[in-house]
Amino acid sequence: MWVCSGSPLIAELCAGSGLDWLLIDAEHSPNSLESLLAQLQAVHGYPVLPVVRPPVLDPVLIKQYLDLGAQTLLVPMVDTAELAELAVRSVHYPPRGIRGVGSALARASRWNRVEGYLATAAERISLIVQIESAEAVANIDEIVTVEGLAGVFIGPSDLAASMGVLGQQDHPDVVAAVEHCLGVARAHGLPAGVNAFVEPLARRYLAAGASFILVGADVALLARSSEALAQTYVASPGSSDRPSY
Repeated sequence: MWVCSGSPLIAELCAGSGLDWLLIDAEHSPNSLESLLAQLQAVHGYPVLPVVRPPVLDPVLIKQYLDLGAQTLLVPMVDTAELAELAVRSVHYPPRGIRGVGSALARASRWNRVEGYLATAAERISLIVQIESAEAVANIDEIVTVEGLAGVFIGPSDLAASMGVLGQQDHPDVVAAVEHCLGVARAHGLPAGVNAFVEPLARRYLAAGASFILVGADVALLARSSEALAQTYVASPGSSDRPSY
């Protein structure tokens, strides 16, 4: 599920829920480096995989996220193989990549308490790139062949917008594009995931070969549940049935 609140307390609450993985998001959430650090610390030790999404494919931000101790990144808006390669280079030290070296100062290496961190850092990091535009779908065959990717993730919301059907994640053309990407990734032996809050779509994508899915968000669950409480206990405006306290 998504963790979008920016709250370490909510992140920890979700980490102990029994879910497999959490997406701690900084693209559409009020997260800074400091709040991301606090959430990574809060979920540490729970049997859940924290995935962190930066707001943009930026080697500087990625360097900072990795130094904070994020080990699995989901990079948004990767439309081409060239961008996927830039993402790969951003998570590797030279000569494979361009990640800046600051392990002595970083939580990732436990401030140089992890023996041989520089030589083994690449083994600790997983990179997933997000396919969320018609251009990315058109380039999916090239993107999945980029060496160094741990997986791809399809975002139907932005994909629908780029296809001219904003807000229609269940549009037949969008669903077909998602399933096409799932099939291409599977054919190349690359795990693929998808965002699917509506259960029938989630089940359909799992059947189509999705290896992992997002099926909820902390803020959405709180919003809908609090609305349900209001509908149950608070009378509509103008009603004489409103309880007095």
